[in-house]
Amino acid sequence: MEEFSTGTDPRVPAVKPDSKPSSFEEVPLEAASAAVSEDAEVDKDLLCPICMQIIKDAFLTSCGHSFCYMCIITHLRNKSDCPCCSQFLTNNQLFPNILLDKLLKKTSARQISKTASPVEQFRQALQQGYEVTIKELDNLLSLLAEKKRKMEQEEAERNMQILLDFLQCLRKQKVDELNEIQTDLQFIKEDINSVERHRVDLYRARDRYSVKLRMLGDDSSTRKPWSSSMDKNNSGIVSSSLNIRGGMPAGNLQNKKIDGKTQLSGHVSQRKDALSGADSQGFNQSGLSVARKKRIHAQFNDLQECYLQKRRQLANQLHIKQESDKNVIHREGYNAGLADFQSVLSTFTQYSRLRVIAEVRLGDLFHSANIVSSIEFDRDDELFATAGVSRRIKVFDLSMVLNEPADVHCPVVEMSTRSKLSCLSWNKHWKNHIASSDYEGIVTVWDVTTRQSLMEYEEHEKRAWSVDFSRTDPSMLVSGSDDCKVKVWCTKQEASVINIDMKANICCVKYNPGSSNFIAVGSADHHIHYYDLRNISSPLHVFSGHKKAVSYVKFLSENELASASTDSTLRLWDVKENLPV
Repeated sequence: MEEFSTGTDPRVPAVKPDSKPSSFEEVPLEAASAAVSEDAEVDKDLLCPICMQIIKDAFLTSCGHSFCYMCIITHLRNKSDCPCCSQFLTNNQLFPNILLDKLLKKTSARQISKTASPVEQFRQALQQGYEVTIKELDNLLSLLAEKKRKMEQEEAERNMQILLDFLQCLRKQKVDELNEIQTDLQFIKEDINSVERHRVDLYRARDRYSVKLRMLGDDSSTRKPWSSSMDKNNSGIVSSSLNIRGGMPAGNLQNKKIDGKTQLSGHVSQRKDALSGADSQGFNQSGLSVARKKRIHAQFNDLQECYLQKRRQLANQLHIKQESDKNVIHREGYNAGLADFQSVLSTFTQYSRLRVIAEVRLGDLFHSANIVSSIEFDRDDELFATAGVSRRIKVFDLSMVLNEPADVHCPVVEMSTRSKLSCLSWNKHWKNHIASSDYEGIVTVWDVTTRQSLMEYEEHEKRAWSVDFSRTDPSMLVSGSDDCKVKVWCTKQEASVINIDMKANICCVKYNPGSSNFIAVGSADHHIHYYDLRNISSPLHVFSGHKKAVSYVKFLSENELASASTDSTLRLWDVKENLPV
């Protein structure tokens, strides 16, 4: 306690501004390093030989060694010797080392004071009885108040800066959104004007066409009464002359008048029928228009994104001339983006349902063994094969199914398999070759003519969901499985030639129809991975948009890829431009 009252200990902060600890000025570097090394030696001597930590509750043995009480008691339960010198030792030969405990307490206090902050040291000094005058306390309080005010000022400035940064970032984001909305509104305004002008032109053309039709109708109707009146006049003259000469009787003249009236009424009825037919056609057209509008409103958000994407893309590529593109509809006042979107919108609203032209009846529809998992057409679209949980590949003649309705259709070829089938793929070069994947992970290549398997690949560890032959290289096929692996096979080899490890289950794999180097993979991670098989370290593109597993992918062309997902949506992608269509 007296050490702290002198006020010379360097661990206690100086109270007076001009007072400085003399130890920092007078102790040379050599003495300081010697003190540090001495402290290090003391620390080593204060370690317990058993736990190698600072001794707690020091106890001394009869042979002169000190240990932690719990350490030496635990040791003596197993052995009866000293851990340091192996001398015989029992619990009765242990004694408390009071002096070492005091030294340890002082050492621990010294270590705490070295690592403690100046504020903590000052607090400890006050708690231990350090005397401070009122004037010194006033100076300390004023310093602390000034320090507090400065810290509060800095904290307030930091908070204001953070708030300002947030507001500026928010303003920039909203300004960008506003500019984008204004640009979109300008696009919409221009397109509305273009559509209105084109609509007026269509109405004028229709009116001109209607006028022409009316003029033609009027000409035909006026000619007949004129000719009939002329006939009447002529017939009157002739009849009068004949009557005078004693020729044609009056009864024949009455019959001719009746025939003229009949022809005139028939012509009027034909015009009425034509008008009523036009009215019914207009009614049907209005009903069709309402149905198409309903489809548009049902998919309005997706169509809106499609429209804005095409218009923005065109605005960013004004330097590209699209006049040479024959697929783009060019109209006066139309731009390529609007014409392209009109083509999409017309195609989207043109069809509303599929028409059934034939049914393949396999027996009881509600029996689980008749569930079909895959349907595949051959190279010439003359045969198609079905497969499913029945463990059979059934090949049907398409013309027979279309032209010969029956209660139950019999396949022309049937092949039995060991497991339930998940997918089929017909070779587009060799018509008699078809590949299958099953629930045991086996990929099999079959010969439809001999009904025998040609190759079996059993590398997949779980259910194989998909298999596909390459259109450009008939010896190559690819498969995907629940073991998160995509494997590429060659019918000339017994093992896979390429293996791609992915992080999620594989639902479907398809070759690009234009090249055997590119494949599309539908995965349970909600994405479509597009790979170049010449570099499988990472996918060439990853298409995101589905909210659930992508269960099916199919190429519509070399650049267009369609996908289906368990989120009940179909999506179209451009694999060349890496864009959703």
